[in-house]
Amino acid sequence: MKYKDYYEILGVKKEATEAEIKSAYRKLARKYHPDVNKEKGAEEKFKDINEAYEVLGDKEKRQRYDSLGSAWQSGADFTPPPNFGDFDFSQFASGASNGNMGGFSDFFSAIFGDLMSKSANAGYQRSYSQGGFNGAQGGFSGSHFGGFNGFSGNMGGFSGANQYQEAQRKQKPAENLDITQNIILNVNDIFLAGSKSITVNDFRKCPYCGGQKKGFCSHCAGSGIEKISKHLTVNIPKFCKENQKIRLKGEGRQDAYGNKGDLYLVIKIQDSNYTVDGADLTKEVEISPAMAALGVKKEIVTPHGNFNVTIPPKSSSGLMLRMKGLGLPKKEGGFGNLNVKVKIVLSKNMTDEEIKLYKKLLEIEKN
Repeated sequence: MKYKDYYEILGVKKEATEAEIKSAYRKLARKYHPDVNKEKGAEEKFKDINEAYEVLGDKEKRQRYDSLGSAWQSGADFTPPPNFGDFDFSQFASGASNGNMGGFSDFFSAIFGDLMSKSANAGYQRSYSQGGFNGAQGGFSGSHFGGFNGFSGNMGGFSGANQYQEAQRKQKPAENLDITQNIILNVNDIFLAGSKSITVNDFRKCPYCGGQKKGFCSHCAGSGIEKISKHLTVNIPKFCKENQKIRLKGEGRQDAYGNKGDLYLVIKIQDSNYTVDGADLTKEVEISPAMAALGVKKEIVTPHGNFNVTIPPKSSSGLMLRMKGLGLPKKEGGFGNLNVKVKIVLSKNMTDEEIKLYKKLLEIEKN
């Protein structure tokens, strides 16, 4: 059988600490998990990663593995040293694996089979400390991070993927997968309560470089953060108000285990033509000083169409005129009001004649 370099598999040095080994394992396990990585060879790579961590993550196994010496790292056919671990390796000579070792390679079985067999014969089923479930029939259940269950030696087969999916769906995601974003609506959006196209932007740790910010990454430009955008069509609910939330189920973030969060859109009303107060609207109408003095009829645009408003003579700036039933729809029925606010403005392009008339008016006012 061939020697397996577990340090190389995890991409760590032989002097690596427990924390460094654990960190390397987590990154690789996420990358090559069969539910995430569908590339050819990913499943076999995933099994090797779990096997390597089973050894290097255990102090006793790591010491035994290291005691093999560097001579075996050449890749030549491997035969364990005589009386290694006081275990009979003859059962592995033909490449067959013990029923309790179905998830591991022959190399692993030859070196650590005694440890696993003794545990199995004692009726001991091992489960790592961070949650998960035990492999049936003495199988190994790798549960190394966040409830992640690697693979199980169930009847000698690789069955962890299905068990893992089932277990994860029963658990609440460890990270917050929900997204909250403002949605800007104008008065017509609210009045019509139809559909609206939006773009949702979010940011995540770059999955291509692992957020390491090392070297050049074409996806995140070395920032370690990747921007994600998606386009959605949202149905605007009737009678919606400022700061009301619209929930879109399953449109939030998705983790590596298939869990999906929700998207919450917070309504913000912005309209340059109106001020919104519940179902009531306020709209400014500009008139000249002459119109304010003599009175005038002005046509204004409303959500209900165009209407004329009569501005009485001797009106001052700030005068409020109410037009009933021309506001937004009310939940209890009917519509709010439209308040027309008078604003007196001077023309920026006054003629010489207009200036003369204003001078004459000023003289009259002084007297």
